[in-house]
Amino acid sequence: MRTAGAAAGPVAETGDHHGEDAYQALFVRHFRPTVRLAQLLGADDAEDVAQEAFVRLHQHGNRLREPAAALGYVRRTTVNLVNSRLRHLRVVRRTPGDVPRTHASAEDAVVAAARVDELLVALRRLPARQREALVLRYWIDLPVAEVADALDVPVGTAKSLISRAQRALAAVLEERS
Repeated sequence: MRTAGAAAGPVAETGDHHGEDAYQALFVRHFRPTVRLAQLLGADDAEDVAQEAFVRLHQHGNRLREPAAALGYVRRTTVNLVNSRLRHLRVVRRTPGDVPRTHASAEDAVVAAARVDELLVALRRLPARQREALVLRYWIDLPVAEVADALDVPVGTAKSLISRAQRALAAVLEERS
């Protein structure tokens, strides 16, 4: 429930142009990073996932207690949507989609692709929560507190997940060497 002082949230109510402007600014600034988050978490329809996360914010953003929580809401929704889609795809196809890669130059493509492929294969072998924690922390470059918010866990749990995930990823990469 919002109070009169909290009416200017990320999603506009009828006639609230400030809220609509805030929503548009959030979308413009964070849509591409949200697509990247969905890609790194394994979504083969990353743009659709990101769009759905922003649509849900637009539909339900007026329920947020703090307008600053909008980005955390989008990230948490993205993680949840990717998990839901991956569960569905495992049933339908039994294999997750590949994450698209970008390369700095054609000369680096072969070496970089091999390293990225090796890392992605190792990352897919981790439990989902550990994989999510690593992607949010190191690929999306979120502070630990925002990782915790995106995963809807306490900060201490996020730190523990990240630490365990780092050790597990190192072990997987070492056994592949």
